Amino acid sequence: MESVFSNVDRAPEDPILGVTVAYNNDPSPAKLNLGVGAYRTEEGKPLVLDVVRRAEQQLVNDPSRVKEYIPIVGLADFNKLSAKLILGADSPAIQESRVATIQCLSGTGSLRVGAEFLKKHYHQSVIFIPKPTWGNHPKVFNLAGLSVEYYRYYDPSTRGLDFQGLLEDLGAAPSGAIVLLHACAHNPTGVDPTSDQWEQIRQLMRSKSLLPFFDSAYQGFASGSLDTDAHSVRTFVADGGECLIAQSYAKNMGLYGERVGALSIVCKSADVASKVESQVKLVVRPMYSSPPIHGASIVATILKNSDMYNDWTIELKGMADRIISMRQQLFDALQANGTPGDWSHIIKQIGMFTFTGLNKEQVAFMTKEYHIYMTSDGRISMAGLSSKTVPHLVDAIHAAVTRVG
Repeated sequence: MESVFSNVDRAPEDPILGVTVAYNNDPSPAKLNLGVGAYRTEEGKPLVLDVVRRAEQQLVNDPSRVKEYIPIVGLADFNKLSAKLILGADSPAIQESRVATIQCLSGTGSLRVGAEFLKKHYHQSVIFIPKPTWGNHPKVFNLAGLSVEYYRYYDPSTRGLDFQGLLEDLGAAPSGAIVLLHACAHNPTGVDPTSDQWEQIRQLMRSKSLLPFFDSAYQGFASGSLDTDAHSVRTFVADGGECLIAQSYAKNMGLYGERVGALSIVCKSADVASKVESQVKLVVRPMYSSPPIHGASIVATILKNSDMYNDWTIELKGMADRIISMRQQLFDALQANGTPGDWSHIIKQIGMFTFTGLNKEQVAFMTKEYHIYMTSDGRISMAGLSSKTVPHLVDAIHAAVTRVG
């Protein structure tokens, strides 16, 4: 008897996760995966931070810990400490209880819960997202019922920010529209606005009552400083206006598979924040009821212990510094090799990813001839690179640029 689902078509592979599938199926010993958005050591191995292992040990050894459900909004300590981490310990918004923070399923879950809340309770249902942006962004917002529009962001000719285009597009956006902003380390380009540019973006957005929705996936992971990487968010919160912030601990604590994140909604008053939280609970309850306990307990354990917190900042800076060093090594090797073109964007961009400027044909050539895997838009994960693999990548880029054009 035929299945009732026989008319279901096979879905295409996720373009990012599909890169890893192809990489895993390649028997070549020279293969290199630069598609994955996860940190790797110099030896190409996943890293569990020492401070995370210590926190876990502490939790395991605590006989008073139980596996009961936690509240819909998550662990209170985790929420309080997450808001403090992104907004700053002295944030007036926190002091005035104007922030509703909800533990969510990493960055993606935080974005989705925020989007569902906005669809139901905000007067505008259009969200402007940068072009390009993380591939999951349009899917998350579309499925929540928001209408997705784009604003110019990346200029392929300079491999930098199209600031004029960005200002024009946000200037032309309807009053009150939601705007997605990458807090730091823009994915996939690695191109961030300067402090002065952030200030101009803030002034323009506030003058048009555009609602900022920050995606903060890399705090501390981009520059190595938690405060520097939170600058854009804090600039917007300092003016007393409202905004949403999705936080993820996947990258900066290496808790990828624990799915730990937070959604903070900064409001005009404590009364509004309390009402907003009550409505966000109604989004979460029928979606996944309440969040998992383990990952958030790890984060809270680290953030509330000053010694652990300090150790974490050292390990975090170590990860950020390795990525910055990989950028420099790749740039230097391309220069030394005489590879045609200007590659200075590699050291100007920041964070996990570099937008190389390689086209689809060149990427396909590098995969076929050199077994190097990356997304077709030429984005490479600097965290997947090591001193040992830089020469192989440089040979591949050189061949692609000179032979494929």
